Amino acid sequence: MPSIPRSIAEDSARSDAMSSPSFSPLYAQIKALITAKLQSGEWKAGDLIPSELDLAKRFGVSQGTVRKAIDEMAAENLLVRRQGRGTFVATHAEQKVQYRFLRLMPDEGSESLERQLLDCRRQRATAVIARALQMRSGDAMVEVRRLLSSKGVPVVLDDIWLPGDLFKGLTSERLNLHRGPFYGLFEREFGVQMIRAEEKIRAVAADAASAQLLQVPVGAPLLSVERLSFTYGDKAVELRRGLYSTTSHFYRNELN
Repeated sequence: MPSIPRSIAEDSARSDAMSSPSFSPLYAQIKALITAKLQSGEWKAGDLIPSELDLAKRFGVSQGTVRKAIDEMAAENLLVRRQGRGTFVATHAEQKVQYRFLRLMPDEGSESLERQLLDCRRQRATAVIARALQMRSGDAMVEVRRLLSSKGVPVVLDDIWLPGDLFKGLTSERLNLHRGPFYGLFEREFGVQMIRAEEKIRAVAADAASAQLLQVPVGAPLLSVERLSFTYGDKAVELRRGLYSTTSHFYRNELN
């Protein structure tokens, strides 16, 4: 393995991600350093990051090593390359990224789902939600409920829980004024960027409350999707439980 230049060693001392550099290939160390810059807010969502040449000089490595790190981060949707313009921090406000966590597709064609906010309130976290969000039971949280509809017909009932300390000031008014996806609002106004998610999917029967909201019979089959979303440093920052009506939609995933 190549020795670590002094510039990398100095940066690694400031980065938790580089606590054991001897066990990572050089490009992975550069990736960790760039990620640390994103996590610290030095480069924010939508920002243009320095060129590969500038980063190579900054970290004391070859341009090829930087390119490999950026290639991997682009594949993970952390960065976005734009021909002739440079490399930017990925943002959920961008069209190609904004719906990548929503996998419900219509049986025919494509569409943007309409959003109806049902509730937004501050609550105390239950033990189950606190455990998922790495909080303490009773800590402040924000609870959001919304419906997503296709041509006026409800297809998704979402319940969303967020840590209260990260989302101070999030209200129904702010959510209703925002026209794009919630994740775009979260990163722009609260500095919280969702970069990956884990999901659990199971089949359930609609109870009376969900059946009324989704306009389906009680006992109708629904797809339950529980998503835990993370920001940098693998910090859980959103728990979401969605009930999906698949009468005219299906859940789509790509396996690589």
